[in-house]
Amino acid sequence: MAASVCRVGSTVGRVLAKTRSPILLSLRRGQASVSYAQSLVGAPETQVSALDNGLRIASEDTGHATCTVGVWISAGSRYENEKNNGAGFFLEHMAFKGTKKHPQTALEQQVESMGAHLSAYTSREHTAFYMKTLTKDLPKAVELLSDVVQSCSLNEADIEQQRSVVLREMEEVEGNLQEVCLDLLHTAAYQGTPLGQSVLGPSSNARNLTRQDLVDYISSHYKAPRMVLAAAGGVNHDELVGMAKSHFSGLSFQYEGDAVPVLSPCRFTGSEIRMRDDALPLAHIAIAVEGASVSSPDIVPLMVANAIVGSYDLTYGGGKHLSSRLARLAVEENLCHSFQAFHSAYSDTGLMGIHFVSDKHHIDDMMHWTQNAWMNLCTTVTDSDVVRAQNALKASLIGQLNGTTPICDDIGRHILNYGRRIPLAEWSARIDAVTPRMVRDICSKYIYDKCPAMVAIGPIEQLPDYNRMRSGMYWLRF
Repeated sequence: MAASVCRVGSTVGRVLAKTRSPILLSLRRGQASVSYAQSLVGAPETQVSALDNGLRIASEDTGHATCTVGVWISAGSRYENEKNNGAGFFLEHMAFKGTKKHPQTALEQQVESMGAHLSAYTSREHTAFYMKTLTKDLPKAVELLSDVVQSCSLNEADIEQQRSVVLREMEEVEGNLQEVCLDLLHTAAYQGTPLGQSVLGPSSNARNLTRQDLVDYISSHYKAPRMVLAAAGGVNHDELVGMAKSHFSGLSFQYEGDAVPVLSPCRFTGSEIRMRDDALPLAHIAIAVEGASVSSPDIVPLMVANAIVGSYDLTYGGGKHLSSRLARLAVEENLCHSFQAFHSAYSDTGLMGIHFVSDKHHIDDMMHWTQNAWMNLCTTVTDSDVVRAQNALKASLIGQLNGTTPICDDIGRHILNYGRRIPLAEWSARIDAVTPRMVRDICSKYIYDKCPAMVAIGPIEQLPDYNRMRSGMYWLRF
């Protein structure tokens, strides 16, 4: 079953399966290449419909012989509390243990017979169950997905069996220091709020969650208005709507006692978490400020700003000729093994930061130049910096949609976040509208003289005191 029923990582930085896209790789019909403008014009339209119960159906017909279809749900660890934190992640495991109509063996046989891949992931605000299959098997895929979402068996024996699986996966995640670092960054930045909770939840909850806890979670959050049936590939939208009516019309849209779950407001707190362990060979350090929400107009200038900072890894070629100034310094001064600028956007807030991996002798210098890169964003961004970042960002946006699975994921998340699919042409226009002055003003709004959240793990004796790092968030200028 490993070939057909799998799971995608539930933490920051998960990688979706990649397939070929006719828009990007158009070595067909005698056409040697496609320009950027042609790729925007050639992008298919995303069609959106809705059922009477509030379920939305969104699809994009790319003409593939394969397709990806899935259910995206507005539910995740942010909707949980201390008692049931980790319930969404636990349910992700239970999805493949069979349904009331299809026991585990029958479900696996159905997926295997189609040559399909059934996957799932959970994040802080979203949960997804999706399947990649041949276009001709789309009706069966929709039927199986509806069964997984609406009729998960939740047998006591399966729940007990999955406890050990979840606990083992938690141990594996603890060995990935980058994931641990970014998870703790949320814990520090959003302490005392649901957004600070881990997607996996504490091990004590994994040991103690009951069947009733899982049933209550499903009944509270798996409601039709909070779901999107998304599909990409060789998909006829009208036929997909018909399948949705057949299998999802009975999905509830009412809450008991009108107890509609409402997201608790989040509060960013400048703070730090240090976990010193001199036995580790390298230190993982992340520093972040509160960024823009997913729907904020400031999100695009901040994306351009992060593209200016860029990323670096020891395996990169280019050396001192890299376009990112921080990357050039990392090479010339041997500051770090890698770094990555990131922006994690949520419905009402975000985390804008930089994660880097360094040996114990260069932590102070790397932190200095990291904050210096932020100050440059606020004060000295040039036209050439912005043009380079715009080109890199546009190439990245198109490259990420290389295949039916990432396209389907993009559709599902966009409908939940924006109520519509933002086309590539609109993203491109918004990126092109960014100016150096705009980058300086927006970065000054979010970065300059703000208290950062910081997490450090490993041999971090050289890491500066928090007050010193706080003083690096502004410049004394005359």
